[in-house]
Amino acid sequence: MSDSKQLRYDKAYLKMATEWAKLSHCKRRQVGALIVKDKMIISDGYNGTPTGFENCCEDDEGYTKWYVLHAEANAILKVASSTQSTRESTLYVTLSPCTDCSKLIFQSGISRVVYITEYKDRTGIEFLIKSGVKVEQITDL
Repeated sequence: MSDSKQLRYDKAYLKMATEWAKLSHCKRRQVGALIVKDKMIISDGYNGTPTGFENCCEDDEGYTKWYVLHAEANAILKVASSTQSTRESTLYVTLSPCTDCSKLIFQSGISRVVYITEYKDRTGIEFLIKSGVKVEQITDL
């Protein structure tokens, strides 16, 4: 696929991840993620509480509850309960991955991460790059 065509697809998937983020009940930050393999969306996710929990992500003081799952983790876990594989896939996410999600991304075989906004801590991105995962930021959607 040509670079310009890939960029068009990358932007389209990031726009879809942005829409997916709006499904989150979190007030502090809404994050969306899509996993794409062979031009097909194989999973999606947004940040939120585990299945069966109340949908409120923040405590009474406005801090995120410790058990809230990140969008990337939700997307990866959804694939784990399917027949799909994330090997050689691309993760599109609205916020760059944290350190914990970066470990999951690498371990699940995702080979490329494309994100819009950079998280304040670059450690997750640096880990992915060091591990051989291609990482790209696209801000002009």
